[in-house]
Amino acid sequence: MRRQILLASVGAIAISGSAFAADLRPPPVYLPPAPIFTWTGLYLGAQIGYVWGNDPIEVDSTVPSAFFNTEPSGVLGGFHLGYNLQIAQYVAGIEGTVDGSSLSGTRSDVQATTPTTTIGTRTDVQGSIRARIGIALDRVLLYGTGGAAFAGFTNNYEFSGPPSLEETDSKTRAGWTVGGGIEYAVTNNWSIGAEYRYSDFGHVVDFPFPTLTLGTVVFTHHLTENQVQARLSYKFTPFAPVPVVAKY
Repeated sequence: MRRQILLASVGAIAISGSAFAADLRPPPVYLPPAPIFTWTGLYLGAQIGYVWGNDPIEVDSTVPSAFFNTEPSGVLGGFHLGYNLQIAQYVAGIEGTVDGSSLSGTRSDVQATTPTTTIGTRTDVQGSIRARIGIALDRVLLYGTGGAAFAGFTNNYEFSGPPSLEETDSKTRAGWTVGGGIEYAVTNNWSIGAEYRYSDFGHVVDFPFPTLTLGTVVFTHHLTENQVQARLSYKFTPFAPVPVVAKY
C-alpha cells in the first residue's frame, strides 16, 4: 500500500514538473508574411534614347510651290514623374516627362533658275503628360500610353537672294503622343524599362520674310516623331500601418 502511494506521488510530481517546464518555454515567434509586390506608388526616374522624325515643309509663294523634308533626328533624355495604382493584375496611372533634345535637320533647295532656299529645323526641349494602362505579370509590367505632347521649335531660313536674307522663327507647339512599353521591377523599389512613342505636333505656319522675286513666302511645317528610350525608375514605398506587438 505504501509502495503504491509512493509511486503515485512520484508520478504526480513528474507530471507537475513537466507542466511547469512547459510554462517556462518562450512563446512561439510568428513572423509576418513577406509583402506582396505591387506597382502601386509614386515613382521618379530618368530616361535616355533616340528620336527621328519627318518635317515635310510646303513653301508657298507667287511662283510654283516647293516641297522640303528636313528628316530631323537626334538624342534626347530627361526625367519622368508618375503614379501607378494596381488593382488585381491591372495597373493604371499618369506620368509626366520632360526631355532635352538634339533633334535637328537641314534641307536645301538648289535650282539653276531660282535662288537657293535652306531650311533648318531644331527642337531643344519637349515633354508630355500621359495616361498609362497596363497589365502586371508579377514584376513585369506591359503597358500602353497616350496623351498630350509639347515641344519648342526653332526654324531657321536662309534665302540666297537677291537680296540674301536669314530669319529664325521660334514657337511652342502642342500635339499628341501614343505608344507602349515594358518595365521590370529589379527590386521592390527599382525598375528598368523601355518605351516607344509616336508624336504628332500638327501644322505650324511661318512667314518669315518677303522677297523681291518670290513675294511673301509661307512655310508650313508638319513635324512627327518616333522615339525609343531606356528608363530607370525608383518607386517610393507606400506608408505601412504601425505593427501591433502582442503582450504575453
